[in-house]
Amino acid sequence: MSENGSGKIARGRPLEHRNPLSGLPDLRRFGANPDFWYPVAQSRSVRGGQVAATAFAGERMALFRGRSGAVHALEDRCAHRQVPLSMGVVDGETLRCCYHAWAYRGDGRISQIPYLAKGDGRPPRGVRAYPVREAYGLVFVFPGDPEKAAVTPLPEVPDFASPQYRTMTFSRTVRCHYSFMHENLLDMNHQFLHRGVVGKLQPQLLGYRSDQRSVEARYLFTHAGGKRNRSARLLAAEGIGSRTSSDVMTIRTEYPYQTLDLVPENADRPALRLWAVYVPEDAEQRTCHAYGLLMIKRPRIPAALQMAWPFIRHFTERVFAEDRMAVEAEQRAWDEQGEDRNHEVFPLILDVRDVLRANGVPLRPRAAAETSAAACEGRACDDAALRADPGSGHVGAR
Repeated sequence: MSENGSGKIARGRPLEHRNPLSGLPDLRRFGANPDFWYPVAQSRSVRGGQVAATAFAGERMALFRGRSGAVHALEDRCAHRQVPLSMGVVDGETLRCCYHAWAYRGDGRISQIPYLAKGDGRPPRGVRAYPVREAYGLVFVFPGDPEKAAVTPLPEVPDFASPQYRTMTFSRTVRCHYSFMHENLLDMNHQFLHRGVVGKLQPQLLGYRSDQRSVEARYLFTHAGGKRNRSARLLAAEGIGSRTSSDVMTIRTEYPYQTLDLVPENADRPALRLWAVYVPEDAEQRTCHAYGLLMIKRPRIPAALQMAWPFIRHFTERVFAEDRMAVEAEQRAWDEQGEDRNHEVFPLILDVRDVLRANGVPLRPRAAAETSAAACEGRACDDAALRADPGSGHVGAR
């Protein structure tokens, strides 16, 4: 592991599209690596006997909770007429298409076609099923190679169930490439953006380290004046009367997840801990869904946190809204220019871009994807082609 960026990471792979300023491959043309567990819904949004629609990088999925309580994730199309299965009906442990009532098991196989006699021919396979796990109040799917799912651990969120913390869950769509979100959280030099809610904060980078899969930065935050939101003071464990504080914030991108710990001056444990991930929704990965778990340390007087909870929620939503405004503006600029023209000068951000490139996967150009889909139309594509392009909408059960 290299301190302060002294050890350089391999700067991506040769691609046609490069940043004209740095000569490096354009990070915004790299997609999220599917061989990790990604949340695609909150558990409470997938109720018993109901279906929910979601997506990962253009792969539409139908989530349903069967009679046993287990959640299943299927490719969101009926193998018959391609009608979305998310429009279907849960029947025990199967999901029935709303059109002709074809029934699918949780593994994607067809269990019944109601109007066919016993000896009639049936399709050889159903639809793709995704490995599913529930944790931290979220539904995780494994959109990549299913054989890797069993050996790939879920992310660790150690204080989620701790009695010392209360957790606030966030689930918001952001219209930007997921890399902008990693940069936003790691680069704390943007506090001027939040001056209306946090006052004048002075961040000082104490140091950072990076390796092939991660970047970790430590900042010292000093409140140097200006009006500070009461909820911000409570989150920093200042109490009501304190006017100054020095807090140490540690932020880490451990691909593909991010964490943040805020430790107030003289405290032995973080006042707040954040776990976050940004799940691409569309095939071009210009929109992502941000899932976050914000764990707030309970004060000595438990009722104080209960009373302040709505205000803390309002404060965090306001900060997130300002960040979203900025990253969506960055995405619009990229769209208008057709390339990355960033003049980035912060070594920390240059390193996290290296990590995202090295662990991400190059996005297929839209024209190539459309040509591939058109070639499959009207004929059967072989299994190898299906596995090479799992987002094409022609994938069978695996």
